Amino acid sequence: MTEKKQASLTTRIVTGMVAGILIGSLLQWLMPDGSDAVIPLYLFDLSIRGFLVDGVFEVGGQIFISSLQMLVVPLVFVSLICGTCSLKDTTKLGRIGGKAIALYLLTTAIAISFAMTLALLINPGEGVDMAAGSTFTSREAPSLAQVIIQMFPSNPFAAFAQGNMLQVIIFALLFGIAIALSGKAGERVAALFEDLSEVIMRLVTILMNIAPYGVFCLLAGLFTDVSLSTFGNLIKYFFVVLLVLLLHAFITYPTLLKLLTGLNPLVFLKKMRDTAIFAFSTSSSNATLPVTLETTTKKMGVKNSIASFTVPLGATINMDGTAIMQGVATVFIAQVFSQDLTLTDYLMVVLTATLASIGTAGVPGVGLIMLAMVLEQVGLPVEGIALIIGVDRLLDMTRTAVNVTGDSMVTVVVGKSEAQFDEAIFNDENAGKNIEDIDFHHLDKR
Repeated sequence: MTEKKQASLTTRIVTGMVAGILIGSLLQWLMPDGSDAVIPLYLFDLSIRGFLVDGVFEVGGQIFISSLQMLVVPLVFVSLICGTCSLKDTTKLGRIGGKAIALYLLTTAIAISFAMTLALLINPGEGVDMAAGSTFTSREAPSLAQVIIQMFPSNPFAAFAQGNMLQVIIFALLFGIAIALSGKAGERVAALFEDLSEVIMRLVTILMNIAPYGVFCLLAGLFTDVSLSTFGNLIKYFFVVLLVLLLHAFITYPTLLKLLTGLNPLVFLKKMRDTAIFAFSTSSSNATLPVTLETTTKKMGVKNSIASFTVPLGATINMDGTAIMQGVATVFIAQVFSQDLTLTDYLMVVLTATLASIGTAGVPGVGLIMLAMVLEQVGLPVEGIALIIGVDRLLDMTRTAVNVTGDSMVTVVVGKSEAQFDEAIFNDENAGKNIEDIDFHHLDKR
């Protein structure tokens, strides 16, 4: 009797997503408008909201997210050091970084320009009134000068503890360069970090196997309180943002990939499926980072020396989905408050949102904070953000999937341009198909 083959990770995650949405929608039907339902048992009454929604689903989902976030700092730090110290030529490192940053900023500028153009054509804010008594309390957004200054850590251990990814990246790059220039001592330290990288990636494999259960808990809890009826007057805004996100993912990225590498965009999109689904479920580019790194190396054939540099960098500075939301939201809020923006204002939005993406953390909901900075730059009331909070959670899930797709596209382009890319692996539909079968040993020595 043959052993039954386990379903693929993608199948299990999709099953968890569907089950979570169905269970959450059922509970919302049983408990409309945030009410509770009680099941009488023999000795006590069981509160469905208290036990399931605020209990099992909340605890299970948050443990899963925390487990992923636990890996982010060590994974980024170790991976960047391994990638940097393997590039013995420091001029090559500068060339790779320059290409990656230029492409990330280019795609972000295209994204927000595309978003505002479509929003101006569709006019999602016409006829929408500001909800009475709605308020949004924003934290003070940092200036561009502050963002640049804060990129450099005064205390790297504080950066680790606080999860300040820009500072972690800067320190890792400097540390990796120092290792590459330290001769025999550097080689011994580099070998240690290669072993650490293998151990961390094995831990990623373990956590990926519990992903379907975490995804189920997250979506079951989310859809208990969120439904299409929540959108109300914002349905037009919602679908404009969604349309631009989809166009950017399925037109902009494939077009750039084809023009810059000549590779088949359909193969790329197919291999991005697992990562995009995972990003959609977690709403966090940082939490998805381990999966993105695995996809670009094992499924797409980019050598680890490139991917370990461009993927963490992209998870930190490449926020195309967030830029799209900011572009549409700016036009929407301006129309809601009947404020006309000049061409100069629109150009300022493009510039501000593009540069703000560098300081946007890859965690759920942070795009709203950066939107406050964009609105202030063109004199729009920050209180307008209150209008879109209700639908932002679902849009956040979609734009995270777009963000990680952009990270992977740029990684493939840079890898191909540096001859650090295996096209045979890219074209092999079975390459890295099952994460359980991955051998993480010496990824960069294929």
